[in-house]
Amino acid sequence: MLRIHFTVEDLARLRMVAGLGPVAESVFALDQFGRSSSVPFLRWRRQVRGTLGAAKDTPPLDELLSLLEQDSDDRLAASVFEFCSAAVIPYWDQVRAHLESVRDALGRVAITNGVEGLLSALHPKLNWVAPVLEIPSETDRDIQLDGRGLLLSPSVFLFGRTSVVLESERTTGIPALVFSVPVTGDLLRAEDRGDHALEALVGHTRAAALQALTESCTTGELSQRLGISLAGASKHATVLRKAGLVMTARSRNSVLHSLTGLGVALLQSRGPRVRQPEVV
Repeated sequence: MLRIHFTVEDLARLRMVAGLGPVAESVFALDQFGRSSSVPFLRWRRQVRGTLGAAKDTPPLDELLSLLEQDSDDRLAASVFEFCSAAVIPYWDQVRAHLESVRDALGRVAITNGVEGLLSALHPKLNWVAPVLEIPSETDRDIQLDGRGLLLSPSVFLFGRTSVVLESERTTGIPALVFSVPVTGDLLRAEDRGDHALEALVGHTRAAALQALTESCTTGELSQRLGISLAGASKHATVLRKAGLVMTARSRNSVLHSLTGLGVALLQSRGPRVRQPEVV
């Protein structure tokens, strides 16, 4: 049994998001792919195997979770990014909409029944006994939040498991509890791959920014390529970097933006192969 101990400060700093993004869902999807998939995922698994062309070796979930807590080795990251383009991106519109609906429903629970009502409603197997949230696990461990708060996140591809706990989620740096949500077979329908799907994921201008960054450039060069202000280009690059799609490195008095593996995977999912940018 895992036991997460809350203080008053932790309850005040409780946050909930509509998923941790496509990288996190790819981690859980890779784990789901390696298991004997549940009924809602059988068609998805066949489609992904058809796209990949062969069965894929899947690392243990504990190893995969290291990507969400800290920088991991390039081999593992590359494997997840490659898998993301085949197994998550084509379904991302539906997955994101489903996660948003779960967040909104739980938000209404919190408004009606308070934080304790929310914690009691996350998953049937999670048990809230104030001030402790009990999670079924083969490991017997106590987790002290110590005023850091907790980030709550639903997950589609974690289906079949109850939840996972991240000691320090890489983006926010705070502990996170990712819990599985119900999934129906109608959820995972592959969309047509094209500009529309990419724009729905990141927005029209940011989709154009990703395409512009197939060749690394500075913020000034990005603004020229997109025909927008320097401040606008900087803002879009920042959002894409926080989403894990762009990496930024400082070079003297300017910064150089390049696509990450996930950014390349997103562009590849829309059609023609995108050349992997060189790291300089």
